[in-house]
Amino acid sequence: MTTDSGRNRTLHLGYMYWSNGTHPAGWRLPEAVHDRGFDGRYIAELAQLAERGKFDFFFFGDRLATGPEYQYTNTSVLSRIEPFTAAAYIATLTTRIGLVVTANPTYYEPFNLARLTASLDHISAGRASWNIVTGADGRAADNYTRTEHGDATARYDRADEFVGLVRRLWDSWEDDAFIRNPETGEFVDGEKIHRVDHEGRTFRVRGPLNVARPPQGHPVILHAGTSDRSRDLGARDADVLFAAAATIEQGKRYSDDIRRRAAEFGRNPADVAILPGLTPIVAATRQQARDRYDRLNALIVLDDDIRFGGQDPAVWSPDSPPPPREAQGRGLRNLGALSQRVGVDLTGAEPADPIDAATADRLNPAGRGLLAAARARTGRSVGGTRPLTVLDLLYTHIVGGHVVVGDPVDIADYIQAWFDAGASDGFNIQSAYLTEQLETFVASVIPELQRRGLFRRDYEGTTLRAHLGLDRPANHWAPADTTSGGR
Repeated sequence: MTTDSGRNRTLHLGYMYWSNGTHPAGWRLPEAVHDRGFDGRYIAELAQLAERGKFDFFFFGDRLATGPEYQYTNTSVLSRIEPFTAAAYIATLTTRIGLVVTANPTYYEPFNLARLTASLDHISAGRASWNIVTGADGRAADNYTRTEHGDATARYDRADEFVGLVRRLWDSWEDDAFIRNPETGEFVDGEKIHRVDHEGRTFRVRGPLNVARPPQGHPVILHAGTSDRSRDLGARDADVLFAAAATIEQGKRYSDDIRRRAAEFGRNPADVAILPGLTPIVAATRQQARDRYDRLNALIVLDDDIRFGGQDPAVWSPDSPPPPREAQGRGLRNLGALSQRVGVDLTGAEPADPIDAATADRLNPAGRGLLAAARARTGRSVGGTRPLTVLDLLYTHIVGGHVVVGDPVDIADYIQAWFDAGASDGFNIQSAYLTEQLETFVASVIPELQRRGLFRRDYEGTTLRAHLGLDRPANHWAPADTTSGGR
């Protein structure tokens, strides 16, 4: 498939590392690995496995605040390894796969971030990437001697200035600044090392950076977000965007909007890859995959008070805002929370009760979306011989995100449908639990995608920019060779 610019489209796949997987109860499976999240050798084994599968990149997320309530929502974010440290270690044990680190401009200085990312790019020989997040969890401010986290406008204003300044710092050394002439004693050409002399709204930075220009020129930039400011930041500055779309229609609208914005910023829209997150639950047969999904859900810890989560029933009124997940812990795993989301009072139902047609017809758009997701994941249906139950709907409410359940062909069909529709350029793959699900994906889904001619059989380049088909950017001080480190 080609783009409007005539470029051949290539499917891209990232792998996002969650130490315990994405399913809230995945770690409870007897076969799941749940105690090696800080074991560098184990993390390296996962990265090597993803590299054998020819993934574009291995992704480290981050969060700057935590609390015990995360044991009920996502144990992987309860306690997690620092991304730059882990990525630098993994770089020494891999050779091709890109390494994505997450860093929030609100809690970094541009000089430090430019130095860290440039250093990682050198250590990895051109495989580094920075995932920009602005963070919605205000508790992070309490860990950084801040009086406040700042509203979204303030955080994006800071990020906008931050990203441009980091790029200038990366460029403060020209590619041929080093002379290293033993005979003359000249080590560098001082005329090719530049101050940035930035005086902005938030930052004052003199420069130059104390790290040579990265091998990729600019490490690849990633970003995720759905707000208008986030889309502008991504369309202007990011090479890869993560989308929260749950359907092909949503994905197509998001992709079209980002590419329109990218063109308005003077960019080639084809240079921006859209990769939604995806958790495939895969097994040798479709029914085995569905059984595995049911087995995972049966391990979810529900609220002791299944109807109201031990709270005043008024909390779950349609007119009341949902309690914040960070404050409630297990208080969201009940029929009241489900009722508030789907627009129909299910607090009087039993979890095993089938969803009847009359109830299904009364669901709001969010409820209909949950119903469709539950049907696709379980194979059960309203009014069918295998009826969809209230509990199925509750599990789907709890197990959020983008989940697809099936055999290797089902998963490949799903990925291809999004790709062919232009709703995505691939996916950021996540495992419901480790390690078996990553092993199965690499052993069965990757070969199916390769058989269809959708995905690479081997890496063609050595840098992440090369994997993504991106040219190496010229240094704004002096045009560089755009073929070095790019395609």
